[in-house]
Amino acid sequence: MLKLIKKEFVLALHPTCVVFLFFAAFVFIPNYPYEVMFFFSALAAYFVCLTGRENKDLCFTCALPVEKKSVALARVLFFVILQLALVLLCALLSAVKTAFLDMPNAAGMEANAVLAANGLVMLGIFNAVFFPPYFREPEKIGKPFVIGAVALFLFVAAVTACCFAVPFVRDVLDTPDPEHFGAKLIYLAAAALIYAALTSFSALRSMKNFEKTDL
Repeated sequence: MLKLIKKEFVLALHPTCVVFLFFAAFVFIPNYPYEVMFFFSALAAYFVCLTGRENKDLCFTCALPVEKKSVALARVLFFVILQLALVLLCALLSAVKTAFLDMPNAAGMEANAVLAANGLVMLGIFNAVFFPPYFREPEKIGKPFVIGAVALFLFVAAVTACCFAVPFVRDVLDTPDPEHFGAKLIYLAAAALIYAALTSFSALRSMKNFEKTDL
């Protein structure tokens, strides 16, 4: 499995995967819905799969002495690594902003632990929506990506609305760290569990679907 993941980084990595990691710096943009940065992680997945389709990457990988289901699992784990790197970078830059800049966000969630938690939930949703259909029909990438993108932007809209309309979100979660940090850590832990559950579901369904796929 480690060799397959290494192959993903060496042969399948699209330049946007690296570029979009630095979009974690969105937290320094004044009055911006910071959750949008996580959409670009999904967009990077689309570019990788689209380029792979044109290069017959899955056919090449399946020609190697590996199990077919391992090919799907390696790709999902490849994106998990990139996604967690983005969330970690977002958390680090949010901490830097909070420590050195007094710049409240009037357009949605503050750059705090809850922002990283929202990123985990968003990426988990995208994984569950995008990868199983993709591995069922690897030639048809557009439809699952559009569905996943719509789901992400609906989530961003819901979070932004809650920051203004729901008292608990507005007064507890949408505050600079370390205010109400206990509640935020509970929210972060719940988000991590949701991400793990949705991504595990995605990986299992992807492996099952890809085994039935005729390349």
